[in-house]
Amino acid sequence: MGEAAHENIGVGVKSSSKFIDALRGERGETSPMWMMRQAGRYLPEYRALREHNSMLQMVMTPELACEVTLQPLRRFPLDAAIIFADILTPLIGMGINLEFKKGEGPVIDNPVRSAKDVANLRVPTPQENVGYTLDAIRMVVSELRGKTPLIGFCGAPFTLACYLIQGESPGDLEYTKGLMVGDPETWRALQLKLVKLSADYLVAQVEAGCESLQIFDSWLGYVGPREYDRFVEPYLHALVDEVRSRVSVPVVFFATSVAGLFPRLSKLSVDAFGVDWRVSLPQARALLGRDTPLQGNLDPQILAGPWEYIRSSAQAILDEGRGLPAHVFNLGHGILPHTPVENVERLVEFVRSYRA
Repeated sequence: MGEAAHENIGVGVKSSSKFIDALRGERGETSPMWMMRQAGRYLPEYRALREHNSMLQMVMTPELACEVTLQPLRRFPLDAAIIFADILTPLIGMGINLEFKKGEGPVIDNPVRSAKDVANLRVPTPQENVGYTLDAIRMVVSELRGKTPLIGFCGAPFTLACYLIQGESPGDLEYTKGLMVGDPETWRALQLKLVKLSADYLVAQVEAGCESLQIFDSWLGYVGPREYDRFVEPYLHALVDEVRSRVSVPVVFFATSVAGLFPRLSKLSVDAFGVDWRVSLPQARALLGRDTPLQGNLDPQILAGPWEYIRSSAQAILDEGRGLPAHVFNLGHGILPHTPVENVERLVEFVRSYRA
């Protein structure tokens, strides 16, 4: 899928950043940190914006997306920002009707469930499809002035397919697995389109100024090893390899409930792996079978609890991180809306002051 004519772009490697250094395997005195969904509903300033704007309006308005991206950095001395976007918005340009419904999450009212549906999907360029996110990236980079690196991201082909086929938060993947095993050729055609869509999107984010990338495979934990080998691995590898052939920024892969797949996932040519809270960092390292930087992995529910338990849990993770080639402190998933802001503030202070 790669094209030899593509130039390997290193546009994003510009900040002097211990976060970028850690992803490249360079250990510092402390673990750098950022948090998934660090820009979100636990912040009162985010909720104030959300009162007057829908989720899609906020993502699709570059000025708002820039503002939301920067909000947590104004409060906390974090080591990275992540662009405010959603893994599903690139699907809209394919011809998908996407809506975020209160209490239900993302809903697609024209799900993809047949060969004809897949054939009708467009693969637009990032500029025509998600130009608003690329504009927001350029705005954020201008505001950060090289002091903090910006993370770009996408959904992995399997997870995007789950949403496209199920039409909502995937659940038990009834329709997805039915198409996957019942019509492998249609599944392949869909995956190839999603690989192209996501690879181009990631490269465009780097061209706009992102200095690292994260691939989210949120629903991969619902797949067994045999199905992973046949229906997921070829396309996940194609995505990673295509991106790596075109840009030179660090790439992180993150999925939840995938400890059983770690020996297989270790073959991905990514720079680091995100780890959820269901497996310890030493266990993840052993299962991956390779020395690679790891990112994680405080349980988000713990962060919403009493401080003393948060502190002891964070210390245990940081202690484990000292045994890794390099470690980026993060949560095992996104910050929850009911998380007290003061807990986040105290956690950031604790991680930044930690010494083994």
